[in-house]
Amino acid sequence: MWPIIKITYREMISKRIFTITLIMSLAFLLLFGLATGYAIKEMKESSFGNAGPDALLQKNFFSTQLLGMGLYFGSVITALLAILSSVGSIASEIESHQIDTWLARALPRYKYVLGKFFGLASMLGLYGLLMFFGLLAINQWVGGGALAVQVGGDQILKAAAFFVGMPIILVCVAMLLSSMTTTVTGGIILIILYGISFIGGFIEQLGVAFSNSSLTNIGIISSLVFPTDSLFRQMTISLFDTADDPLSFASQGIFGTTSPPSTTMLIYSILYGLVALGLSIRVFQKRDV
Repeated sequence: MWPIIKITYREMISKRIFTITLIMSLAFLLLFGLATGYAIKEMKESSFGNAGPDALLQKNFFSTQLLGMGLYFGSVITALLAILSSVGSIASEIESHQIDTWLARALPRYKYVLGKFFGLASMLGLYGLLMFFGLLAINQWVGGGALAVQVGGDQILKAAAFFVGMPIILVCVAMLLSSMTTTVTGGIILIILYGISFIGGFIEQLGVAFSNSSLTNIGIISSLVFPTDSLFRQMTISLFDTADDPLSFASQGIFGTTSPPSTTMLIYSILYGLVALGLSIRVFQKRDV
């Protein structure tokens, strides 16, 4: 299985989409840093620079929303990289008949699938960590005392775990689709599922904010169809958690969480990924290539 993991590393690094994503990620972090720097400059020249309780509340709200926006788009970039790099992990090799070389050896098919999974999941998990800590570092260092969100070590570790969990679940589902369909078909399906999850998440937040049960139920159903948004919402809760009020700032704004996911939903998200990975092994073992 280890040779499959190493080859997966090489294939992913050699792909043009990986190189382009790294360059665009650096550009995104640079843009976020510039936005944070200009925000500090404007804050010092406005009423936010006052030391009153109202100004402090506005400052805290603005800082959490700015970091939340960065983490949201960072998660989108990470998800797209996960989809584009993993959805053809098996299907593309079947289409090009490169897989025949591996299947001709005494290598069980489940080891081939697991090797692909561990290779992709570890690479994307590392990328997710770099993206998360890059955005948080910019907030803490560039933001300084004005815009830096006050977070503890436990909050950072919990939030990072949920942030990394999103691309790993995407890899699990991508492996299933890659073992069943072509690369293009699997990519389209997974992008649509990802879109349903995040749109449904926003709908659920609006439903809770306006006490609309219909909108809330739509959001819950979309989370059951594809649970990645639940991990993002839990990430914001974990990062912006405070001792006085866990939802004081995490529940505010367009990137907030007015309806935090339950423990049952988080367990469901983990099981969702494990079942998808297990099905990908089962389907591939029975597939005639």
